[in-house]
Amino acid sequence: MAANTTGVRLEDQWRDILSVHARTMCEIDRVLHPHGLGASDFEVLDILASGMAAASASGDQCRVQNIAEKVHLSQSALSRLIGRLEKDGLVERTVCAEDRRGVWVALTDRGRELHTEVQPLQREVLARMLRQD
Repeated sequence: MAANTTGVRLEDQWRDILSVHARTMCEIDRVLHPHGLGASDFEVLDILASGMAAASASGDQCRVQNIAEKVHLSQSALSRLIGRLEKDGLVERTVCAEDRRGVWVALTDRGRELHTEVQPLQREVLARMLRQD
């Protein structure tokens, strides 16, 4: 009986985590929408701006596969997202000279400016939604 109770508690915790994640992502989408971004778009810009993938970064560039390790998107969804960001002039892609299968992504000046502008909005949502009262 105790094992069953533990399983139910774990499932409840898991559902609570998913619920907080979903509500937080929706709220980030809502506040960033007027700026032409969604939560996933911001995550990619934030990774590039913060150098979170610095281990494989060259200057301000990051390999797509390193971004993929940090975001919760399929490889194809990430590729489409990066394509949209590139079309909007926020990032630029280049082929890796050492490994032609690899692709580098870097923020443009416009991408860096937009990230700087909206980062406080995203951080405010995180602070509000993840408050541990």
